[in-house]
Amino acid sequence: MASESNSLTPEQQLQKRREWRLFLFIIVLLFPLLTFFLVAGMGFSIWMYQLVMGPPGV
Repeated sequence: MASESNSLTPEQQLQKRREWRLFLFIIVLLFPLLTFFLVAGMGFSIWMYQLVMGPPGV
């Protein structure tokens, strides 16, 4: 496997490094933020629905 990284051209090594940075950005920042906003948006929409229509069972 070490010989594989030596056989890559500098452009390929740069591309590989960019792919790793993008992967880490997606895993560490993007997915948690999207999850947070999805849950927060769902909670907000339920809260607004209950504000307009009244609490359940009324």
